[in-house]
Amino acid sequence: LAAKKNTYSPYSKFPVGAALLAADGTIFKGANIENASYGGTICAERTAIVKAVSEGTKSFIALAVVTDVAAPISPCGMCRQVIREFCAPDMPILLVPADYEPGVKDGVKETSISELLPDSFGPEHLDLPRTGRA
Repeated sequence: LAAKKNTYSPYSKFPVGAALLAADGTIFKGANIENASYGGTICAERTAIVKAVSEGTKSFIALAVVTDVAAPISPCGMCRQVIREFCAPDMPILLVPADYEPGVKDGVKETSISELLPDSFGPEHLDLPRTGRA
């Protein structure tokens, strides 16, 4: 929940926080950072992943996403693709509603990137043989 504390969302008024748990136990927090040029906005999930990777960490075991909405909110398409790039297909992604009470599992939706982005394209596809046809 503390991850969304530093959100900058004056345009959408939709604060989002993410906490990415690395294999070594480090937690990388991210918040959505909006921009007047909407394409320059970066979501909380990508903020956390980019922060971790830029600090040399590339092994993760869980991701939690929280908003101010009283229902679990799923990552956007761009975030899903970035999660797919750096996280295992079955890594738990916890979608936490705003009314979550610590210690109570009800309301938190657990999913994975393989569920959120089925039949996805990833780095391994770049190594597949090519036919030579354009």
